[in-house]
Amino acid sequence: MGAAVALRQDYGAEDLRRSAGKVKDARQARRLLALAAIYDGKDRAEAARIGAMDRQTLRDWVHRFNAKGPDGLRNAKPPGRPSKLSAEQKGELERIVEAGPDLEKDRVVRWRCVDLRRVINERFGVDLDEVSIGRLLKELNFSHVSARPQHPKQDAAVMAMKEVAPGTPIELWFQDEMRVGQKNGLVYQWAKKGTRPRQPKDQRYETAYLFGAFCASRDAGVGLILPRADTAAMQMHIEAIARTVKPGAHALVLFDQAGWHTTKKLRLPSNLTLLPLPSASPELNPAENIWEFLRHNYLSAQVFNTYTDILNSIEDAWRKLMNEVGRVASITSREWAVIDQCL
Repeated sequence: MGAAVALRQDYGAEDLRRSAGKVKDARQARRLLALAAIYDGKDRAEAARIGAMDRQTLRDWVHRFNAKGPDGLRNAKPPGRPSKLSAEQKGELERIVEAGPDLEKDRVVRWRCVDLRRVINERFGVDLDEVSIGRLLKELNFSHVSARPQHPKQDAAVMAMKEVAPGTPIELWFQDEMRVGQKNGLVYQWAKKGTRPRQPKDQRYETAYLFGAFCASRDAGVGLILPRADTAAMQMHIEAIARTVKPGAHALVLFDQAGWHTTKKLRLPSNLTLLPLPSASPELNPAENIWEFLRHNYLSAQVFNTYTDILNSIEDAWRKLMNEVGRVASITSREWAVIDQCL
């Protein structure tokens, strides 16, 4: 057996006992207690009995402890069998998964493990079972998630900022409108498991519109409550936005391509330019997220007995939004929607 291996001196018995009380691995805890017994002066045979091991095994763990401290007393995870795919092949597989299948060639609209098994066999001559392919995809940082919807008419072109007035400070605004009426929506709420709470649901059709525009850099909004969404209402709103723009600045207002937004009948103020977003791309307009916030927190799950109740509720929700410092900026800020102060 040879002479007993001395323990490193930067730890003590109490240190190892405290560590043993904290670790989650029972085997590591036993080894820590065995070494603590050695620090206490007990002989190696007794220390080995405390750790439920023989003296040779204890000697091996002493070497591990001296080299790596308490972490060296954990069981090392076995390396397992080497991967059947090389790093280059994994990189190519990653590109294949990201590109997605070809419907005509692969006859599926999404990759399944069984499809990738065929592709891997054809490309690399390697046969992997479906469970192994699932583990490999996770190793490559893929997860099985639901896709976001995309309108079939959506324009793939990237929105480009045009030069409006060189040297003029620019404010970027997003504009949209929301219908609020008696035929209201339901929202998620916290409830005891096994129960399903009720929320009021009106079936009448009185309605009003909230026109809103939001500037993330100023944490500001401009809203009008109007009886309908049409050209006259849009004219009133762009004039209200123009009055809110800082003196000397120019507002670039982004909006969807509703008919009353793009009509040539609109008379644009001199300090404002309208820029339509790509068609069928509501996810590019952060105003949609403002409407979601207002509905979920203030405007859903209630009954409006009169038209005046609708107007009052919209006004109350808008005031709460505007009084919450930082809320507009938080909801409407986008990394891709940042422009220089001057263009």
